[in-house]
Amino acid sequence: MKSGALSAVSYTQACLDRIAETEAAIGAWVHLDRDLALSQASAADERRRQGRALGMLHGVPVGLKDIIDTTMYPTERGSSIFLGRQPGSNAALVERLLEAGALILGKTVTTELAWMHPSKTRNAVNPEFSPGGSSSGSAAAVAAAQVPLTLGTQTGGSVIRPASFNGVFGYKPSRGLMSRRGILQTSPSLDQPGVFGNDLGDICLFSDALKGYDSQDSVSYLAPRPELLAGYHAAVPVEPAFAWIDMPYANRYADSLKAGIQEFCEVIRTGTRATLETIQAPRSFAALPGCHQIIYDVEILSSLQDLWTLHRDQLSETAVAGLTRAESRTQDEYAEALGIQAAAQDWFDTFFHDYDGILTPSATGIAPPLGQGTGDPICCVIWTLCGLPCLSMPLLTGEHDMPMGIQLVGAHDRDDRLMRTAHWLLDALTDSAN
Repeated sequence: MKSGALSAVSYTQACLDRIAETEAAIGAWVHLDRDLALSQASAADERRRQGRALGMLHGVPVGLKDIIDTTMYPTERGSSIFLGRQPGSNAALVERLLEAGALILGKTVTTELAWMHPSKTRNAVNPEFSPGGSSSGSAAAVAAAQVPLTLGTQTGGSVIRPASFNGVFGYKPSRGLMSRRGILQTSPSLDQPGVFGNDLGDICLFSDALKGYDSQDSVSYLAPRPELLAGYHAAVPVEPAFAWIDMPYANRYADSLKAGIQEFCEVIRTGTRATLETIQAPRSFAALPGCHQIIYDVEILSSLQDLWTLHRDQLSETAVAGLTRAESRTQDEYAEALGIQAAAQDWFDTFFHDYDGILTPSATGIAPPLGQGTGDPICCVIWTLCGLPCLSMPLLTGEHDMPMGIQLVGAHDRDDRLMRTAHWLLDALTDSAN
C-alpha cells in the first residue's frame, strides 16, 4: 500500500463489499459509515501521492469494539443506557491508530457492557453457533474477512474465547503494554485490550503501533515495550520448551477437545524438535478462578455503581444477577483475592525461567449453540488474573467442523518472546504436516 500497488480506497471498498455480502448473516457491526470510511481512504491515498510521511498502518481498515471511545462514531457500549452516546475525545488506542495511518472502518458489536449477555452477532464459521463474547463482533468480522484487524478487550476471556470459536488469531497483551484510557472500565485490575487477525505477522505490526506508556492508565509502565514484529521475525536461540499444565478445571473439557489435545501434544513431541512437559497444576491454582471472580465482582460494582443505582431497569437479567452477587462481596474477600493474585504473578515470573510458554486450550470446546450463552471463560481467567500475554491459535477442529483454539501463554512483558515462539511453533506444525 505504501508503494501504491494497492490503494487505500480499493482495499476499503473490498472490505465494504465483503461486509455487504456477509453482514446480514453475521451482524458484526453496530456503527458503519461507508462514506466516512471511503473519505478516510481517499485522504490516505492523497497523502501517499503527495509524498508525505506514512505511518506503519497506512491505509489499513480496522474495526473497534464499541466500548472504545471514538469521536467519529458513537460509542454505545452494547447498552440502551448509552444509546446515542458521542464521546468528546478518542481513546488512547484510537489516537495511536490514527497517528499510524489506520482507517477506522466502524464499531463492532459488543455484548452489554462487555459482560456475558449474548449480543446479536452470530458465529462467522456457522451462524447457528455463538461467536463468544464479549468481543463478539470483533472476532466475527475478522473471521468473515470483512476487515483484516480489529480491537477487542478482555476482562475474563473476551478475546481468546471468541478467537477460538471463530477460528482466528486472538492476542491479549501483557497487562500495561497498551493503554486503556477511553475504554469502558469494568475492572481496573483485570481489563486489558486485545487484537484479532487472520495473520500473526499482521497482529504483531498492529500491536507495535498500539503499545506505549500512558500516564492516565494506572497499570501502564514506563519501561521500553517489547518489539513484537521483531520478535516474530527473530530466530529462536534453541528449540522451545513448552509446558502443558493439567488444570483443575480439565473436567469441563469437551470430549472433542480432549481428543484434539492428545493428538496435538503427540505431534509436538514426535513431529517437532520442541520439548513438551506435562506438569500437574499447583494446588494453589484451584483458588485462582474464584479470586478472579471476587476481584471482578467488587470492581465492576464500583465501576457501574451509577448505572446500578439509576438505570437498573435497563440492565439485562445477566447484568442484574451479576451485580446482585457482587453486592454480597466483602472488602476482606477482595483484599485476600488481591494478595493471592500477587502471589500467583510472582510464581509465574519464576516459572518462565524454565519454559518458553504454556500450551493450554483457549476454551472448553467449540462454541455453544446460538442462544445458549457466550461460552465458558474458565480457560482464560488465570492468565488474565496474572496479566500474562496470551495468543489463541486456530489449530484444532471439533464437532460440526467448528474451530477450537490452542492458547500459548508467555512471561509478562515478554510479548516479543511469545510471538517468536508462536511463529516457530506454527512453522514447525506446518513442516510436520507435510
